[in-house]
Amino acid sequence: MSQQIKETVSPIVRSTYEKLMENKTIQETLKFIESDHRRTVEEQIAITEIPAPPFKEEVRARNVKKRLEDLSLSDVRMDKEGNVYGVKHGTGYGPKIFISAHLDTVFPEGTDVGVAKKGRILSAPGISDDTRGLAELLAAIRAVNQTNLPIIGDVVFGATVGEEGAGDLRGVKAFFDENKDIDGFISIDGPDVSSIIYLGTGSYRYTIIFKGDGGHSFGAFGIPSATHALGRAIAAISDFKTKEDPKTTFTVGEVWGGTSVNAIAAEAGMTVDLRSNDQTELKQLEEELLRVIHESVEAENARWESNRLTVEINRFGNRPPASQPSEAPIVEAAFGAIEKIVGKPSLVGAVSTDANHPMSLGIPSITIGLGGKSGGTHTLDEWYDPTEAYIGIQKNFLTILGLVGVEGVCEPLLGRREDT
Repeated sequence: MSQQIKETVSPIVRSTYEKLMENKTIQETLKFIESDHRRTVEEQIAITEIPAPPFKEEVRARNVKKRLEDLSLSDVRMDKEGNVYGVKHGTGYGPKIFISAHLDTVFPEGTDVGVAKKGRILSAPGISDDTRGLAELLAAIRAVNQTNLPIIGDVVFGATVGEEGAGDLRGVKAFFDENKDIDGFISIDGPDVSSIIYLGTGSYRYTIIFKGDGGHSFGAFGIPSATHALGRAIAAISDFKTKEDPKTTFTVGEVWGGTSVNAIAAEAGMTVDLRSNDQTELKQLEEELLRVIHESVEAENARWESNRLTVEINRFGNRPPASQPSEAPIVEAAFGAIEKIVGKPSLVGAVSTDANHPMSLGIPSITIGLGGKSGGTHTLDEWYDPTEAYIGIQKNFLTILGLVGVEGVCEPLLGRREDT
């Protein structure tokens, strides 16, 4: 799916942000956000130093839940999946949006997450992705509270589990299974404060394990080998042909098996990642993968006139591809806010984020980038430079106000789904 180019916003969006920027109370709140910068960075450091490995986010989640409660949100809760969120109620007739950052990091249990400081630079696993998003979320709540202007729509502020890797978006999936009244979704995640991700790359992830009897390499010679079947499968996968547009990719990520050099392997396995910006292409690639897996088993059995070799196939990842026009109101709202606060917005091509799932349900959804600068994401050398990072929060704050509207200032840019 090719990237759509956008140069400007509609007159109604431009007018909305002009009204917001002219409002004295909002101007003062933008200054408050800048003055709140140090507290936001301190909060970012404190949350970073609470480990949140995959599927073990609870300690960090409870900490963020307490922070949401301290900010006087209504109905603060932790759901069954481990997401935490609360509501800032509007006047009752506008849209309801969910804005979140994700709690989990990619780093395993036991990783040292202490934050080191060198000049302006903060270094720690997860210092940016997505702990900075959590800090910006909390700062945005403080800004909305500080403004004290009546918003029209409701805003759910929250933190989700399971965004990374094998988490398979389990948090955002659970949230939208339980909450059917959400009109729009924003994820705060990723580098580049000017970026808007409005297209979602889909992925299927598999664990594939070949199983046979196994035996001595000499004494039992003549029986199927799990590693030989694995090799046949990998060779076939490496010859797949996929499209550049819509971009469709594949890789064998991990390989294991066997017990020693002089043993016919009883078990061997691999993980496979398939991705595409188009559901049809992703499904076709999946069908091709499954075909070559079964053919590899058949070929290895046939080589030794056996039927003893089998395969177990487990799909553990399912992120749906999704799209929406660049003229969608939620995209335009972020575009207009970035223009006012940051400069020229950047529409990013399809990426896999928490926004994939609600977007696939037809819910307007975007992922917007963090303030500050960062690097080394998903490595132990991850770093973050918070210089002027408050502009990310100013942009988030203005985007929220534009979407849900402010009494006496502007009407919501986002409509209610039940009205369409």
